[in-house]
Amino acid sequence: MDQMKRIATPLVRPSSAVLFVLLAAIGFGACRSTPATPPVSADAWAVVNGREIKRDEVEKAYRRAAQDNAAPSDEEIATAKLGLLNELIVQELLIGKARELKIELPDTDVDKAFDEGKKNITPEAFEKSLTARNLTAADLREALRRDMLSQKVIEREVAGKVTITDQEITDFFNANKAQFNRPEDAYHIAQIAVTPMADAEIANRTGDDAKTPQEAAAKTQMLMERLKGGAQFGDLAADFSEDPQSAQRGGDLGFVPLSRLQQAPPALRDAVLKSEPGSVRVVSNGGAHTIVLFVAKDTAGQKDPSMPNVKQAISDGLRERREQLLRAAYLTEIRNNATVVNQFATQLVALQGKAPAAAK
Repeated sequence: MDQMKRIATPLVRPSSAVLFVLLAAIGFGACRSTPATPPVSADAWAVVNGREIKRDEVEKAYRRAAQDNAAPSDEEIATAKLGLLNELIVQELLIGKARELKIELPDTDVDKAFDEGKKNITPEAFEKSLTARNLTAADLREALRRDMLSQKVIEREVAGKVTITDQEITDFFNANKAQFNRPEDAYHIAQIAVTPMADAEIANRTGDDAKTPQEAAAKTQMLMERLKGGAQFGDLAADFSEDPQSAQRGGDLGFVPLSRLQQAPPALRDAVLKSEPGSVRVVSNGGAHTIVLFVAKDTAGQKDPSMPNVKQAISDGLRERREQLLRAAYLTEIRNNATVVNQFATQLVALQGKAPAAAK
């Protein structure tokens, strides 16, 4: 079962950018002409299929994710905003797809998720945090709505189109039978690692790397907020984890034997042994943070697909592995079919990496 790569399961930092396709008129006769491209406003940081992503949208996303009392450099701020802009681009593509597919999100669903996200904070503390970040409750709710709507598209276009057959489950079991004979209890764990320093090797899909303790803390907070908003753990790990080995597997560490888990640092060990399957905890040490997902526990002994939990574990692992691949391909395809101009990135290149005043 160690070979099983179950990719488990983001208040919300937006994910990406815009999808509203401009259809140029195709001339079938000599009198047809292509309409002029509308002018871009001065505060547009990106344009996707004609829809602008303005500076204010990126600024709000940055303030939602910013760590309290952090003092990043101008270059670090610009880097963070560039990453957020790219996420807003992807998000807008998905929201455009939702319009195309007529996918709707009831206000009651957003209200429920919003209330759940702030249930562990007092109203006074919530309002104080909003004021400190120059945000409103409406700003947070809209960010949550967009993230949830994007997720519904992924669920329909990716998760809803992946099927795993009984034959595939049997074939996987037969090819990995030895892995299903456990000499001791084992715990299926996934992780998202965030370090407070520049890493020599980054293997996540976005190239994201926290380089200071403040960036690491802010990044961890952002990831936890997105998990609360419903983001898939495996997707966030693949996009943001700084562990080069597990990031490529959606953070999946497989089943860890009890004896090995007991040798782990106490905080990490307890995050699993004192939790219930499905729980997510943050373990921090020396400025580094590990977001730990306890997926499942498996008892000692020989397993086979006739056992419901074994069959389900194999099915889930195969499904989530396939979903990760299909998601990456799907997002690439809709980006390829869109017209995206990232003006902020163009400006940074022109300035040779110097942070422009507008990004500070």
